[in-house]
This record gives sequence, structure tokens and C-alpha cells, in this order.
Amino acid sequence: MNLTRLDLNLLVALDALLEQRSVTRAADQMGLSQPAVSAQLARLRRHFRDDLLTRVGNQYRLTPLAVQLKDRVRVVLSGVERVFAAEPDFDPASATREFSLVVSDYSIAVLGAAISELFAAEAPGCRLRLSANTPQKIDSIDQVLVTTDLLLMPHGFLDNLSYRDLYRDEWVCLVAAGNDEVGAELTIRQLETMPWVATYYSPTASTPAARQLRMLGIQPHVQVVTENFLTVPGLVAGSKRVALYQRLLADRLPAELGVRALPCPFAAGPLLEAMWWHPIHDDDPEHRYLRDLVTRAVTSLGLPAGGA
Repeated sequence: MNLTRLDLNLLVALDALLEQRSVTRAADQMGLSQPAVSAQLARLRRHFRDDLLTRVGNQYRLTPLAVQLKDRVRVVLSGVERVFAAEPDFDPASATREFSLVVSDYSIAVLGAAISELFAAEAPGCRLRLSANTPQKIDSIDQVLVTTDLLLMPHGFLDNLSYRDLYRDEWVCLVAAGNDEVGAELTIRQLETMPWVATYYSPTASTPAARQLRMLGIQPHVQVVTENFLTVPGLVAGSKRVALYQRLLADRLPAELGVRALPCPFAAGPLLEAMWWHPIHDDDPEHRYLRDLVTRAVTSLGLPAGGA
């Protein structure tokens, strides 16, 4: 396709129309008249040979093609915005851009305060946006990282992306403090028979330690599934349940929560936390600054070193 023959301003109109599903609301968003946006919609319909928006009762719905285009258009526009906002040098003290990280609540608990304090001190005019890590985002991570600066996540899920190792953690087993069926140690047999609290439990989404457990032939009886690590202690306390948990989080738990951490009775490999980004950002000075800031935040906490 010859891009010189296309009016790339139509991308802005397409994004607004697919987001708002209304010519009137899209016109308000773009600061244009309704007839002008109607004309742009007509051009887009001719280009795609598709209605894009179809009236159903008093509402407009996206056509199947429009549904496919919606996320693609946002990714492209975000890339265009980054291109035209780029500068040869980056001065965090005077910058006003937004930096975005996809993180779990575990990452926020361990690193959130250190990162945000450095960020506030060095880039006071910038904004830090933290969005939740989900299995759906990981399934489309290449696309997500075009419009998101960093993903904080352990090894074992991703490849073909740029990354830097941050720190190591280890896995422990969390049980209720009042569970008198468990002594100072757990056994493999107990892991096979006890009910579990699992995080991100599905064939394609689970912690590395949980996958190791299944590779040993242990199929845990999962009673509760949560996608928030910080909710695990409350789901274990006062019950007969067991859960895999990160040592760095377990060490922060107050005694009044009513849980205790025990060594894993199997060789659970270490958790190696890393930051990941799309290779298109490798040489971006703004992105290099953010990566350096995260690295310095980790160093300030004295966390166990990651890989090379």
C-alpha cells in the first residue's frame, strides 16, 4: 500500500469513531463539526468497504472488522505520538510526559514506593501510570508493549523481547498459623491432599513454581483462585489451605494476619524478576532514563541481585 496516497488524519477520526461509537461524540472529542466527521466516516467506509458502525435501535455497534481495527488503531496512533514527541535529549526535570508500567500487585508492593519516590524527585512534571498485569495482556504482550513502556514480570513467560534482570526472590509455602495439621515442615503428601489458594491458575497462566509442582506429578486441589498476590494471606488465614508465596512478600506480613511461611518441600526454582520492553524502545533516551530509574530503585532497596 502506498501511504503517500492516504490521508493519515483519518486515523484520528477512525480512533475517535471506534472509541465513541457515535459521530456526534467523536466530533466533540476531536473538536470538529459533525458534518466534517460524517464525511470522514464516509471516506473510511469507502476505503475499508465496510460500514464500521451499524445502527441497532438507538445505538451504533461496531462491525466485526471495526472490532479488529479498534486496538490496532490505538497502537498505531500511540506509536505516531511517540515519534513526533521524540527529542534528541531527555531532561526529566523539565519533561511532562506520562510513563506507563504493567505490573502485578507483588511488583508494586516490592518496588512501587522506591520507584515513585525517585520519579517524583527527578521528574516532578511527569506522570507514572501503573496498570494491572493480566493473562490477557501477556497473551498479546508484543502489541501491549508498543504503547506501554515497561512490563515487570519474572522469567518463564516471555521471549523475543528486550529485558533487564532486576532481583531474585524465592518461593515459600503459606499456611494458617493455627493449622495444627502442619508442623514445622510440609511434606509432598500434604501438598497433594491440602486445599490450595492459587494465583493466575490456568493452563497458560500460573506462577513458575506452580508449574514445577505439576511437572512433579502433583496436581493440587485448587479451592480458590485469585489474580492478586496481596489477597492470598487473607484466603489462607483461618483455613486448612496452602499457597505458594514470594519470600519478599511473606517477610512483610504482620503476625496478626494469622499465617506463617514454611520452606517448600520440593526444589522450587528461584523467581527472577525482570523488566521487559519492546525492542523499538531500545535507543529511546526517555525509555533509557526510565529503565535506569527502575534499576536504581532496585539497588536502593538492597534486593538480592538478579542475573547477568
